[in-house]
Amino acid sequence: MEVEPVVTERLEMVSLSPDVLTALLDGRRSEAETAMGLRFPEEWPGELMWLFRLRIEQMHEDPSTQPWLLRAIVLRGSGGMVIGHINFHEPPIDGAVEIGYTIEPAHRRRGYATEAVLGMFRWAEEAQPVQRFIASVSPDNAPSLGLISNLGFVQTGVQWDERDGEELVFELVWPTPT
Repeated sequence: MEVEPVVTERLEMVSLSPDVLTALLDGRRSEAETAMGLRFPEEWPGELMWLFRLRIEQMHEDPSTQPWLLRAIVLRGSGGMVIGHINFHEPPIDGAVEIGYTIEPAHRRRGYATEAVLGMFRWAEEAQPVQRFIASVSPDNAPSLGLISNLGFVQTGVQWDERDGEELVFELVWPTPT
């Protein structure tokens, strides 16, 4: 499925198809890079193996979910350098989606995560009537806690995630204040 990238001032969020994710999981990095015209982080898939597999399953079950799922965060003007990933956990349910993102360590503290998140929020608002955004963040993840606080998220609960442990749950009613 061809999915248009989400473009911001400095970034492009490029959808990763099941074929590309499978190539990365199978160690066929150069094939995936050539197919996408991107340069993936050397660590990929590494700790992301479980996420790649989960998103492949979701896309195989319902190919129409691909635009909402895993995207590479590409630094514009860098020759296709991938500096992180971003995704919604699934398409909207009752007007709400949950966001997840990571910026590679060498590219942190430059506002890329905020730019990517806001770009995806704007895209989601145009794609479907999304009114609420959810973020689940580890209490120890100070950078993400700062990001969601700056965007106006409000804590709505606490949950236990089998993979990540305790998470604080936040919600943002869209649109965000400027």
